Amino acid sequence: MSSLPKPFKKLHIDLQEKLTAFEMTTPTLFQSESIPVIKSGANVYCTASEGSGKTTTLILTTLQKLKCEAVGDSPRAVVIVENKEKALALYDEFLKYTKHTSLRVYVGYEQLHVDIQKSEIFEGIDILISTPIAMNKLLLLNGLHVSQLKIFSIDDSEFLIQKSAYTALLSITNSIEKCQYVVYAEKMHPILQRFESYFMEYSKVISV
Repeated sequence: MSSLPKPFKKLHIDLQEKLTAFEMTTPTLFQSESIPVIKSGANVYCTASEGSGKTTTLILTTLQKLKCEAVGDSPRAVVIVENKEKALALYDEFLKYTKHTSLRVYVGYEQLHVDIQKSEIFEGIDILISTPIAMNKLLLLNGLHVSQLKIFSIDDSEFLIQKSAYTALLSITNSIEKCQYVVYAEKMHPILQRFESYFMEYSKVISV
């Protein structure tokens, strides 16, 4: 029986073991509020200050959705980030949790040639971490299939005030038929609220 408090004790056993190993046994207020709502499958806006545990929440809920195991060849989870640096940093964080699992995490960004990305993704991935422009380019060139997507998260989403990133994101979400969306930010920005008209229908808001 898990000695971890809620909501951690309701996570996949692999995640519980990782949290215990990392001595992360007490969830933050944000994690206690957000993890059950994200696990419910709803579209969620998650707003909280830096240091509240947003990145860990993103990783835990993504891996929970995928049941901590590899399936098929097409990505079942996407995480959109602002740039190459953030993509690589988040990739390193994911690897701490996916080590010793079969999950395949892939990172893409504009500076990596799209043909390289296409051929590497073709080998099979479960989680794609990408910038919106890089992912949109892959979709336009048929280098990515999104029919198996279960969860689509946007980390530190304030960068979407940039028009090119915003336009690319809307193009991506237009290509996705059915998926859960989770948007993380420090605070709600009017541009983020606009997404309710596009892909964040019936969304819930967790604000800590």
